[in-house]
Amino acid sequence: MVLTSTPREKAQFIEQAAVQGRSLWDDARARLMRNKAAVTGLVILAVLVFLAFIGPLLWVHESDVIYRDRVQMAPTLENLHLFGTDAQGRDLFARVLVGLRMSLMVGVVATMVSLAIGVVWGATAGFLGGRVDQIMMRIVDVLYSLPFIFFVIILMVVFGRNIILIFVAIGAVEWLTMARIVRGQTIALKGMEFVEAAQAAGVSQFSIIRRHIVPNVLGPVVVYVTLTIPVVILAESFLSFLGLGVQEPLTSLGNLISNGARDMEIAPWTLIAPAATMMLTLFCFNFLGDGLRDAIDPKDR
Repeated sequence: MVLTSTPREKAQFIEQAAVQGRSLWDDARARLMRNKAAVTGLVILAVLVFLAFIGPLLWVHESDVIYRDRVQMAPTLENLHLFGTDAQGRDLFARVLVGLRMSLMVGVVATMVSLAIGVVWGATAGFLGGRVDQIMMRIVDVLYSLPFIFFVIILMVVFGRNIILIFVAIGAVEWLTMARIVRGQTIALKGMEFVEAAQAAGVSQFSIIRRHIVPNVLGPVVVYVTLTIPVVILAESFLSFLGLGVQEPLTSLGNLISNGARDMEIAPWTLIAPAATMMLTLFCFNFLGDGLRDAIDPKDR
């Protein structure tokens, strides 16, 4: 049995399949893939993540092995010291990979902390409104007025120096802007028909926030997350540069930059290698964030 159809029926079928098969996220992904800068940043970032987490396991040198006869050796292919060695005789390429891994971990974990706190706080304040909104946002304003570095120093003095504390300290500050963004989006959404229909059906406020508000603010939140990670990496690097961040035997890009700054006159490669790696990482995150912003909301372009 042979099925036949007219060209008009075929065109209608193709058009219907195209309409049914594409969502807003599919369109956003297609726009993102057309952004060459964002795609390039995404590819380079994927390579950096692979090198940071897999590279130290495959590299010929350990990050903590000291070569007494190779102190501050310039970059060379001999013995595969591609970035040279530091003041203790450790392979700088291995140290940069470990530092990049630590910086990425701090950036991602602290951003997730700020995401969890900021989305819940902002969505609750924006949806409930009134006196609750005023109180919650005044708390945000008060926290904004506290100097970040003083806040971290106080945490270090009270609880001691701990890598987990760095995650919490940075994430506990960066959620403030996230909360304001989510609050603004929530205020715009709570007047929509689907929210009013849920309220008329007797759905609880918590369920409305969880099922209707939060999923619809994910677009701006995803964009802000990609732009928050480089801010967190810079904040951690600043703390490590001051001696308040990651400490030995662990290391981060900020720690390596701090050490390289002390030896830049006699061994400039100890500063150039981690600084260039951080610059490349930050560029990739910012290009990806800009591409996501244009893809999710093309009206802003």
